[in-house]
Amino acid sequence: MDHEAGAAETTPGNGGRASRAACATILTLSAMRLDHARFADVVVLSPRGRVDHATAEALRAALAPHLARCAQGQDHVVLDFGGVDYISSAGLRVLMLAAKQAKAQGGFLAVAAVQPLVHEILEISKFTLVLRTLPSVRDAVTAASPTGLAAFERG
Repeated sequence: MDHEAGAAETTPGNGGRASRAACATILTLSAMRLDHARFADVVVLSPRGRVDHATAEALRAALAPHLARCAQGQDHVVLDFGGVDYISSAGLRVLMLAAKQAKAQGGFLAVAAVQPLVHEILEISKFTLVLRTLPSVRDAVTAASPTGLAAFERG
């Protein structure tokens, strides 16, 4: 359930600071969930858990409405992978399709705060050449939009 924009929430990837952005669990599965927070024109999507054959299709479906707005002059999308502890080839496929769609629409898509094991998988599979990966959510929001960064910093 969405919280009102004025409600303070602690969101993943913002150093534990309170955020006035709407934050909600939009997908709950046995092994993964996806939360979101908005910072002006930047949407931070935070999957948690495993992205594998059991969860990849649900993740793809949950990302779809956000990716539809990930276009030039619209939303910038940051995937906060700080809570993703594993990704399989099925999950990599979801990331590849998301990157391809964002690029075709002239949008901004980045993956941030990737855990070491997942980062190693992205490097070995050469996905770091396809996906913009940044060390932190703040770095990704900074790369996406000055307006988004200002909203992120206001928390």
